[in-house]
Amino acid sequence: MPISALTSLTHGGCRYYHHRSPSTTTPSLPLSKFSSLTLRCNFLSKTPLISHPAATQFRLPTISPGNKRLGLSVVAMSFDAGVGVMGTKLGMMSFFEPDGVVVPVTVVGFREGNIVTQIKTDSTDGYDAVQVGYRRVRDRKLTKPEMGHLEKAGVIPMRHLQEFRLQSIDGFEVGQKLAFEELFKEGDFVDVSGITIGKGFQGGIKRHNFKRGLMTHGSKSHRALGSIGAGTTPGRVYKGKKMPGRMGGTKTKIRKLKVVKVDNDLGVVMIKGALPGKPGNLLRFAPAKIVGKNIPKN
Repeated sequence: MPISALTSLTHGGCRYYHHRSPSTTTPSLPLSKFSSLTLRCNFLSKTPLISHPAATQFRLPTISPGNKRLGLSVVAMSFDAGVGVMGTKLGMMSFFEPDGVVVPVTVVGFREGNIVTQIKTDSTDGYDAVQVGYRRVRDRKLTKPEMGHLEKAGVIPMRHLQEFRLQSIDGFEVGQKLAFEELFKEGDFVDVSGITIGKGFQGGIKRHNFKRGLMTHGSKSHRALGSIGAGTTPGRVYKGKKMPGRMGGTKTKIRKLKVVKVDNDLGVVMIKGALPGKPGNLLRFAPAKIVGKNIPKN
């Protein structure tokens, strides 16, 4: 869409861009004159609002003169608080602090990798990011496009590639090796992402923590789901209804977990609490997003 097709209105520190329909020649309210309305706020934005792909977009659907209800959908893309690394889950254990307090921790190890494979810039890719590779594999385990991408960077073949979207990519270069102990120290908080354990098809009690009925002889409902909607009105099941289905096996993020111990001799770290997946699962570590520290309060 050309810039000339947009008309702006500034209000409350944010700029509204009206997308004019072909039949509209001059910007005017009411909103029924426009095919759509987009609000972009320059939160953490360094470039103009129109060209920056990381701007938060609020899109309103087509508005008819008789339609008084406005649907609102949000498309948000955020930054990482800093560059991170990837690791492998080894298992859980109990850690005794100096004062005798027992802390449940997850032990994480690191295979060969955590090497910068690509630097993405706003001029070439539309955003700033650092791509990191992890876990060395044999050449035949990768496809030719994957091998070509890594050979161009001059790094070893690696199975996993992750991007960390940053506000500034100064100080990073292709082939640079990242180490957990250099990025984090004991007492820091991290955000950990991974794939949860797949549970298969499960019922409502296990999947959504529903209560069961009485298990006595007179009860007609023990672990059954029960009613899922009315009959004539609305005559359908509402979308998003909590019902039995596939459980687990999805990507999840656990925020603000404390780094309890960094053991350089063994090459492992201990993170307080449970992490997604079984032992051997891939984990992604990034600095925790904390409002007022690395995220503006407003």
